[in-house]
Amino acid sequence: MQTFLQNLLNALQWGSFYALIALGYTLVYGVLLLINFAHGDIFMVGAYIGFFLATFLLGAYAFKLPLVLPHGAVFVVTLVLAMVITAMVGVTIERVAYRPLRRKGASRLYVVITALMCGLLLENGNLAL
Repeated sequence: MQTFLQNLLNALQWGSFYALIALGYTLVYGVLLLINFAHGDIFMVGAYIGFFLATFLLGAYAFKLPLVLPHGAVFVVTLVLAMVITAMVGVTIERVAYRPLRRKGASRLYVVITALMCGLLLENGNLAL
């Protein structure tokens, strides 16, 4: 029974992740009429940022470094910082890659190709870590 409940909770967690990504795709397409293929990759960058922040902050806690936070505060600080940094990554991509194309009135094909390349850049950048 315990295994069933754990698998049920895992399925709900993964389903909520997929629902968030799908909701983001829908919102971006509904507002900008742009298929942002890098959206899932930005989600992945946020997960990596959260992992590295939590590892750093919990490592500081384990080694008694001057930056010591209670365990609950580590979770909250990691969550907030990961959201802020990931939002900055998304805004940077929009301003550097997508906005100039929309201002020039470029074809939708160019915007789609740019979105694919931004996704590949984020994926391979994370592979380099």
